[in-house]
Amino acid sequence: MNDELDSFLSYLEDEKRMSENTRLSYKRDLVKLQQYCNGLAIHDARQISAANLKSYIVYLEAGSFKAATISRNVASIHAFFHYLYNEHIVDTDVSECLQAPKIEKHVPEIMTEEEVKKLLNQPKTVDPKGVRDKAMLELLYATGIRVSELIGLKVEDVDLGKDLLTCKGRIIPFGINARNALVNYLSESRDMLLKGNKSDILFPSCLGDPMSRQGFWKLIKAYGKKAGIEMEITPHTLRHSFAAHMMAGGADVHSVSEMLGHSDVYTTQVYASLGSNNLRKVYSGAHPRG
Repeated sequence: MNDELDSFLSYLEDEKRMSENTRLSYKRDLVKLQQYCNGLAIHDARQISAANLKSYIVYLEAGSFKAATISRNVASIHAFFHYLYNEHIVDTDVSECLQAPKIEKHVPEIMTEEEVKKLLNQPKTVDPKGVRDKAMLELLYATGIRVSELIGLKVEDVDLGKDLLTCKGRIIPFGINARNALVNYLSESRDMLLKGNKSDILFPSCLGDPMSRQGFWKLIKAYGKKAGIEMEITPHTLRHSFAAHMMAGGADVHSVSEMLGHSDVYTTQVYASLGSNNLRKVYSGAHPRG
């Protein structure tokens, strides 16, 4: 089964252009299946029957795996055997017998595009703090990064020549609104906030120090209240809204997953109910402020 698995993983990389994290997720699931089959003295994918696959799912259920984990394994097996069938390596797609367990997903609360617009328009760009806040909110919504990632950004992480953000190994595009806010902020407001201190932090506090999570939390809640938005807004609300609006705009789940930094693409699929590999093309076609 090693050869078939290697061939499938190469197909995911070369043909489907899936990210490394996604390919690793498939590999982990299928290696577990391979180990189970080895225990049955089955070493060739062509020897695996529908009954073997059904017994494997029962084995996972008996092992107290969560429904989401089993569902992901079923999806990986489906993809693997669909590939084998299309490549004429097997005569029958024996995985068709498998059904994923139903998963009760927690649907994250998101803002409408109009509510996001109201929120982003709240900072008054008449002083360095307002200019900074505007840039932070625009960048947060433009990229979907986590608040911990936002406050930890360095100046060198922003490429205004290409409108790209480097964050935890991810390269994330951002649109014209975030770019304009960043250019305005970096022109003089950042230096005024630093008060002569030397720092590579992109968004310092009003004291010139790195901003805390609690500080940004208070900031975004205050702007939400000013905008007249009734729902409780947290920094993660903009991340959820970014993902949902991207999916509603037609972005594919793998691209959104890559931008969010999810290790498992199935984590991202919850946003599909709310609303490519060329991330710039995907972004500009799907993001409301792209």
